[in-house]
Amino acid sequence: MDHFPIFLSTKGQRIVLSGGGDAALAKLRLLMKTQAKISVYATDPAPELVQWADARRITLHTRALRLGDVLCAKLFYAADEDAVEDARTAAIARAEGALVNIVDNLHDSAFITPAIVDRDPVTIAIGTEGAAPVLARAIKADLEERLPATLGSLARIGKGFRKMADALPFGRPRRDFWRDYYFNAGPRVVADGETAVEAALDDLLNDHLSRAARPGHIAFVGGGPGDPELLTLKARRALDEADVVIYDRLISPEILELARREALMIDVGKEGFGPSTSQQTINDLLVEHASGGAQVVRLKSGDATVFGRLDEEIDAVDAHNIGWHIVPGITSASAAVAAIGQSLTKRDRNASVRFLTGHDMKGFADHDWAALARPGEVAAIYMGKKSARFIQGRLIMHGADRNTPVTVIENASRPEQRILETTLDRLPADLMDAEMNGPALTFYGLAPRAAALASTEILQEEMA
Repeated sequence: MDHFPIFLSTKGQRIVLSGGGDAALAKLRLLMKTQAKISVYATDPAPELVQWADARRITLHTRALRLGDVLCAKLFYAADEDAVEDARTAAIARAEGALVNIVDNLHDSAFITPAIVDRDPVTIAIGTEGAAPVLARAIKADLEERLPATLGSLARIGKGFRKMADALPFGRPRRDFWRDYYFNAGPRVVADGETAVEAALDDLLNDHLSRAARPGHIAFVGGGPGDPELLTLKARRALDEADVVIYDRLISPEILELARREALMIDVGKEGFGPSTSQQTINDLLVEHASGGAQVVRLKSGDATVFGRLDEEIDAVDAHNIGWHIVPGITSASAAVAAIGQSLTKRDRNASVRFLTGHDMKGFADHDWAALARPGEVAAIYMGKKSARFIQGRLIMHGADRNTPVTVIENASRPEQRILETTLDRLPADLMDAEMNGPALTFYGLAPRAAALASTEILQEEMA
């Protein structure tokens, strides 16, 4: 992030702009939404500038900017659309203490003006570091369409009611009240006018003041394989409401960013054969925070019900009569098989698929290797990198074909995703050469679609 987004107070402050053409008009249409005192310097001003000056929306000086004109100004815009003149006026503005923006010159600007969605007093600023203004405008258009025009009225009325709402305890009770207002009570009556909204606010406050404190609760949330776009709507809502988020090592930073800024974030990462937070510690944290009334999200990678030790955590909170619910997520096997263009089951290939773990609490996990070694079997092996040689040995010992396809997908669904196509015979050596450090899922009996089709065509030619 090269530009840190802030909202600058401009009420009563001085803003200066040099320029009288299209660039100046575009900036001024936005600046005139503020309560700043705007001074414009233009030797040949557009007719609109003259009209705005006559209406006392700006102060227009029909001459070029000179020394002393930017004194005491907060912001300065160089909008003459001439590189030499813009450089001259910008130098004056910098010397006189203003933050400088040169239109269409990101390199020499101290700040940039974002695309803005205006639902005064609700303002949404969209920035792309100056790299993609067309994209910013597209996002702005999408938000303009989604956000009702009445949103500003609701916010304005709510702002005047904030001191009354301070009668509620700080934290979740106040958040619940305002959520109820903005998404339920307010929108239902806003069409009836300001008086109706104020009456609804009074009724809503009385209702919330009489409510018992909301009990602590735990949402066991599947965070998916890492791509935030694969997170379910229900999971996103849980993160938005959480007071405490207790998350696993494999949860991506992009998903953690979706939690409320005020939420307490607790990393309880575990690593196979490596440093880990004990399960007892995790159980104790769940009980501690939920018993204190917090809304807790226990955020697990993939789906919470697949190799996530979910039952142990539920048993721990049940022992303390704490409420909970499960939010399913996309398991890594689903994301990984999509990455190689295959399906987990296929007619005339495999009518079932096994989900296995490469290791458990005692070490490498044992399974029904004889059944898995039969031709046509498919397995999705979680946490299988370090146990690859053990798995290979067990399968070959039980008669598995050494040429059985094996595919390893690292960081499935993420930008840094990698796919390793190999065979049972080459699996440990190829894994070592690939130096995979991220979370990986191993498919036994599946090759990427292109490789599988090529192999089938070769077999058909040999048989012909």
